[in-house]
Amino acid sequence: QKMHLKSICLQYQLYLLNSHFFGLLKNEMGLIIFFLCASVPKTAAGQCKWAEVLKDLEQIKTSKDIDVSLYTANTDEDVKCQEPVMRCFFLETNVILQECLIKNCSKTQDVLNIWKNGNISLGKNKLNSPTSAKCKECEEYEEKNFTEFIQSFVKVIQKECK
Repeated sequence: QKMHLKSICLQYQLYLLNSHFFGLLKNEMGLIIFFLCASVPKTAAGQCKWAEVLKDLEQIKTSKDIDVSLYTANTDEDVKCQEPVMRCFFLETNVILQECLIKNCSKTQDVLNIWKNGNISLGKNKLNSPTSAKCKECEEYEEKNFTEFIQSFVKVIQKECK
């Protein structure tokens, strides 16, 4: 919901730049939107959309109750394969979530947050594009333990955030 409001605010602010700024502020709705947008907390310039996921990964990386082997995408995949790589990590996060639900892990909420934020950030983009057809399927990657998986996931997100 925050991302949607920020998007509306950005669109409105761009609209203001391309129109008569003071003319719009004369009407009541223009003033309301202007002040609503001014009250939305600003993020650091260029903050990565994966920042929340990164925080939650830091929370779960030391978990002792998660013991699974997961398909772990390479951190040095071609730039054209970044979206399928991210999708693979989030698909495997669902495996972690299922494991946590079964074992009642202490970090279940953090894992759920990662999975939810990943789905929101990835959106409804399809992997049927010509570039992704050349990329590996998730199951083609090597299975690694939880610790190695998290380390790779963090590296991929940090790379994406640069």
